[in-house]
This record gives sequence, structure tokens and C-alpha cells, in this order.
Amino acid sequence: MTAIQPTNARNIPVMPKGTAEKKLGQSDFLQLMTTQLKHQDPFDPVDNQAMVAQMAQFSSVAGISEMSTSLKSIADQIKVQTQLLTDIRAATLPAA
Repeated sequence: MTAIQPTNARNIPVMPKGTAEKKLGQSDFLQLMTTQLKHQDPFDPVDNQAMVAQMAQFSSVAGISEMSTSLKSIADQIKVQTQLLTDIRAATLPAA
């Protein structure tokens, strides 16, 4: 039995209900883009500028996501180092 994928009016696959919280990744984006290209009307193709804009926007979002992960890692490292310095300072101060 073949699974039937739901599509919208432009014959582009849509996500089933209940998957709204799933995050779309790069592979999902590429799958949507290739599906769109595969099912487009050859006499009315997708506007190149629109496709380039979508790809640029996705690249920007991916870059921001990577930067967010990096900044979180740096913040975690600073937190650990600050705690270590606090512990060293507490251990080296003379008792009152």
C-alpha cells in the first residue's frame, strides 16, 4: 500500500496535523525545494529571484542558529570559569 502525502492547491506537500512543533532543518528545506521544482509547471516556472531569496533566508536562519549555539557554549564556559574563580577565591581567603 502506498502512503498518500497531503498537498495544497499548488500540489506541494504539506505537514500532517500534530507535527507543528517539529523544527524544519536543512534536509527538510531541500526536500521541499526539490518537490516544488519537480511539480512546477514548465510553462510557468518558479521565479528565480523568489527561490534565491528563500535560499538566502534559510542560510541566514541556519547561520543565526549556529551562532546561537556557539554563544550558548561560550556563556556556559564563562559560567564554569566564574564559578571556579569564586571557589578558588573562597578557598584562599583567610578565615575571619
